[in-house]
Amino acid sequence: MKYLITGGAGFIGSHLCDALVIQGHTVIAVDNLSTGHLENIKHLTANANFQFVQGNILNETLISELVSKVDHVLHFAAAVGVFTIVDKPLESLRTNLRGTENMLEAAHKWSKPILLASTSEIYGKNSGGALNEESDRIVGSPLKSRWSYSEAKAIDESLAIFYYQELGLPVRLIRFFNTVGPRQVGHYGMVVPRFVHAALKGEALKVYGNGEQSRCFCHVRDAIRAILLVINSEESIGQVFNVGNDREISIGDLAGKVINQLASKSAIAHIPYEQAYGAGFEDMQRRVPDISKIERVLGWKPVESLETVISDIAENKPE
Repeated sequence: MKYLITGGAGFIGSHLCDALVIQGHTVIAVDNLSTGHLENIKHLTANANFQFVQGNILNETLISELVSKVDHVLHFAAAVGVFTIVDKPLESLRTNLRGTENMLEAAHKWSKPILLASTSEIYGKNSGGALNEESDRIVGSPLKSRWSYSEAKAIDESLAIFYYQELGLPVRLIRFFNTVGPRQVGHYGMVVPRFVHAALKGEALKVYGNGEQSRCFCHVRDAIRAILLVINSEESIGQVFNVGNDREISIGDLAGKVINQLASKSAIAHIPYEQAYGAGFEDMQRRVPDISKIERVLGWKPVESLETVISDIAENKPE
């Protein structure tokens, strides 16, 4: 098979490039390098089955040309990270809305199946227990940039499903819950690499708010296994699947765990949300995935521990 991976130099995208090339497939990776890094794919550049194209998913002509050359489209390019969304909301909306529409239109034009990478952010402030694929969305005011990512990705999902329902485009969707691991950087707001890198330097681990908010963290290796199962299944067409780890931990406890595991002398500093993100910032207290659907349909469940995540990020720290 020949795959096009948008966001191929990014965190999840680059790991997906690795997995498909290892399996003997041909991969074209396109990335504008706004948040992706050539360092993530440099080991693939000499491989005859891999090609990198620096380009933007907003470029309709380029995207149509690339889609025409492949068998399957894997759309991972997006404006990512809370800091990016808050600091550059207009750019983020354009990328996440127009970019996804371009990908869907090109896939439809050339009759290519497409996987859309979505996010647990679409659930917004819904903190009512484990969230399944049918759970309600609860989001704040559209005037708050914090929720623009949630809104954009929800519209992306609707577009994809309607391309499937009305036009017959083979569409698959995955909602990722806090995927973490090597190659992920902390300066866009990703909490685990941010904590690990601070602990290794002996710097204070900055916990926003009271630290009682909880998350679940899924190793990128587990996420890649899930992606491969989804794209190779006929049952997954027209479906959305949560992909994450359902082992829950508070952010305060996560900071302590990182410090203890890495034998760091770092302290924990509590920072008000307003200081980190500006006045009026809203966050969710809890985000836990219900992953029973993907386990039932595809037999997937996570196997990597949080301890392994921390070790792997520490061992692959950026220079």
